[in-house]
Amino acid sequence: MTGAASSGQPRPGGTASTADVVRAALDAVEVAYEEPRPGAFLVTLEGTHRLATPTWLVVGGRTLHVEAFVIRHPDENDAAFYRFLLERNTHLYGVHFAVDDLGDVYLVGRLPLDAVTADEVDRILGCVLTYADETFDAALELGFASSIRREWAWRADRGESVANLAAFARFADPNRPAAVAADDRPAGDQPEIETSTGNPE
Repeated sequence: MTGAASSGQPRPGGTASTADVVRAALDAVEVAYEEPRPGAFLVTLEGTHRLATPTWLVVGGRTLHVEAFVIRHPDENDAAFYRFLLERNTHLYGVHFAVDDLGDVYLVGRLPLDAVTADEVDRILGCVLTYADETFDAALELGFASSIRREWAWRADRGESVANLAAFARFADPNRPAAVAADDRPAGDQPEIETSTGNPE
């Protein structure tokens, strides 16, 4: 989905360009990023459930384009998978869930250039990180449950670790007691918005 040609447009009054503002904001919060072309920043946001969310910040002629890949198109249960994400959209700030022509899921948004400040860059990145990370396990369960069960069984049969599948033990582990599985079902509450440095807003 990434697109927009970038530019380092000067800001009104001869102040620093938007690209300079974004670059300084990224340096200040100490996130890993690359700038493969002027004004186009590829930021890596490290999470807990989704370990890394690659996020583009692209300075265009009039807006800053924000785009982060979240998850590929589901293997099953398409309607519930996409409905879950669409329902989340009513509560999000700055970005929203969207799909490309393959059905892959992204978080996307646009900010007017005059609204781009260091604080707003930090806030938007924090939102992307929170929304991608906090919805990831639930989206996997909705769209990939059968694949997760097969992977669990394949590893268990071979005595291999299932540690990185632990979040899905409730439905993937055939030996898990039913009462325990019911008790640890993930809550569906809206996550708290955070900045990219992890401070609640």
